[in-house]
Amino acid sequence: MEKLLEEMERFLSKAMKATYAGGGAELDTEEPGFTELEFREGKWRYKDSYTGFFQSWGRETVWLNGKPFWTQVYGGGMSKGLQSDKVFAHKTFDFLKKALSKKESAFQPRGPKKFALGDWSYACAWKGDLSKCKGSEKILFKGKVVFTHDFVSGLVIAL
Repeated sequence: MEKLLEEMERFLSKAMKATYAGGGAELDTEEPGFTELEFREGKWRYKDSYTGFFQSWGRETVWLNGKPFWTQVYGGGMSKGLQSDKVFAHKTFDFLKKALSKKESAFQPRGPKKFALGDWSYACAWKGDLSKCKGSEKILFKGKVVFTHDFVSGLVIAL
């Protein structure tokens, strides 16, 4: 199982960089108001499905040989007072994509623990590992929190 988890972590890192963080192509979806992105490689499949803009909720799922193997639910968004500034939100999300593209540890459920670029900084804290994890991320602009997300994730054990 340890080797399988290491393989899944490598795949998840690639998948995250190829989809939202990498500006991957959106799928056609039957769910009105949802955006979906997908990455496949060999026996692995990853899908990110989310809804909302200023405040959003989503789910990432990894399948192994066609069966759900791992999932993560996340949600949050722009700080109050910034939930109508579309231009600033796009700048925030562009920075988020840069942060999510950075890899610093074997297990990283979202972005790195810390990342900064100019006036922007990102922080992510979590407890747990691939089997079960809980955490949060935030983005600061000039030292002020402008965006937050909470997340929970873990392995799927099915019949």
